[in-house]
Amino acid sequence: MGLLDILLGRSKAVAPDLDQLFGLPSAAVTLQAAAGFTPTGTGAVCFASVEGAAFAEAHQEVLALLEADAERKFPAGERSREAGGEPPVELTQDEYGYSWLVSRREPDDLPALVSDLHAVNTALEGSGFGPQLLCSVAAFQDTGHRRLWLVYLYKRGTFYPFAPSAEEGQRRDNALELQIKAVLSDDLRIEQDLSRWFPIWGAPGL
Repeated sequence: MGLLDILLGRSKAVAPDLDQLFGLPSAAVTLQAAAGFTPTGTGAVCFASVEGAAFAEAHQEVLALLEADAERKFPAGERSREAGGEPPVELTQDEYGYSWLVSRREPDDLPALVSDLHAVNTALEGSGFGPQLLCSVAAFQDTGHRRLWLVYLYKRGTFYPFAPSAEEGQRRDNALELQIKAVLSDDLRIEQDLSRWFPIWGAPGL
């Protein structure tokens, strides 16, 4: 089974349930209290890159939508640039060929970030590109600078934690991932099939 099969959940058809994303803010409260992780303010939607005018137009519509709203939070992107020179909304492509539409908000404004992720998924889905949607991610870190992503699988309607190890190379902190699974079991619909906990090395910030 390849990456697309895992992310798209081809072995078991499940209707997408984007409203599951709105469980992230309450899950973040639990995550901070139980494990010390807080949102970084960065989130993204990952999708398979597609060529064509229709998809390019959908990209531009989504970017315009998020930029217009982001400007209300980050006037002309000023605070974001001062912090690290990054725009509040950005379209990138990773080394594996997947596209990421990245949204940046204030770390304490996770509800706005979740709304961005929901809007991107909904807009692309409404434009007929649901099959290209793979996953959405929200980034967290603790005071020890350990990084954690909560990954929402579009075709499964479930979440799983992805925690890269502090060691060099592409290694995962499996113990932390299982800890977070237990911590958030009552807050999010956790993916129980661990074979679907695919590493997202191309995620923004890695």
